[in-house]
Amino acid sequence: MNALRIAATMAAFIGLGVLAGAICEQVGRYRAARDFPPPGQMVDIGGRRIQLDCRGTGSPTVVFESGQGPDGSLAWSAVLPEVAAHTRACAYSRAGLMWSDPSGEPSTARQVAQDLHAALQRAGERGPYVMVGQSIGGPYVVTFTRYFGAEVAGLVLVDPSHPEQAARVVRYMTESRSLLSRIVLNLGWSGLVRLMAPVLLPQANHQSAHDVQAVRAFAPTSFRTELKEGDATEPTLAEAGAFRELGDRPLVVLTAMAPYTERELHGMKITSAQGREVQALWKEMHDEIAGWSTRGTHRLLPDAGHDIQFDDPGAVVRAVLSVVAQVRAGAPVRVSP
Repeated sequence: MNALRIAATMAAFIGLGVLAGAICEQVGRYRAARDFPPPGQMVDIGGRRIQLDCRGTGSPTVVFESGQGPDGSLAWSAVLPEVAAHTRACAYSRAGLMWSDPSGEPSTARQVAQDLHAALQRAGERGPYVMVGQSIGGPYVVTFTRYFGAEVAGLVLVDPSHPEQAARVVRYMTESRSLLSRIVLNLGWSGLVRLMAPVLLPQANHQSAHDVQAVRAFAPTSFRTELKEGDATEPTLAEAGAFRELGDRPLVVLTAMAPYTERELHGMKITSAQGREVQALWKEMHDEIAGWSTRGTHRLLPDAGHDIQFDDPGAVVRAVLSVVAQVRAGAPVRVSP
């Protein structure tokens, strides 16, 4: 009997703890919306809204696509203002990230491209565009070019994913998310992710305290989208890899070449020697991507890690402005109505 009472008491405490966590999470979501309003505007694309932050004036318009992560448009916070001082520039949050409403559609590169195109059109933005994508954002902007190529005048790919990266580095690859971490990140409703956000999301170089607090505030919902996108990586790369003809559009590919940190090596479960082999393969794949355009350029950044936009934002700004200058100096770009 005593054992049953103890079990019942423990179950009651656990239930109260879960309830308290869920209530705290709802309070946290209310405070996130109150304390961190979206920069730019919320654009209705047909029953749901996409957050779009456009600044500056001039043509071409630079459009930033973030990599896989929870920070949405804030991934470009160290770059966007500098580029916007020279031309029109827009960063946005994909469906389900930060302020943007989630989508009921499967996560595909084509869906991402269609969402972005709809948001730009309905916000009154017009090409020609210079598309900038980091990591998996690279394949996303290549796919955008595939479907809306008449509006794309140039590209900058920041340490981009390669369509065949999994096959080429397969012997070095491990599961990116453990089962435990996946369970934790899917418990956003419980308050657990919000509690762990400072550990899960450390402040990056050149990232303001305000921005990192905003990313943490929306992490419980953004992480679910990040997992969904991560699970769709293989078809995303396959879809993007079907289009490799960028014509004579100016293209700059930036490659992070800083040696992997001990933490990164531990996470990938490889040695420092194997890390150097992976980086050599990474450089080789980026050489190939630069060849997708007859005006492609490949630049190595020896002191930057994968998140180049935070480690060396100046390099990204210079690459973007160099493509903007080439577009301005070239023949007029015909843009579809």
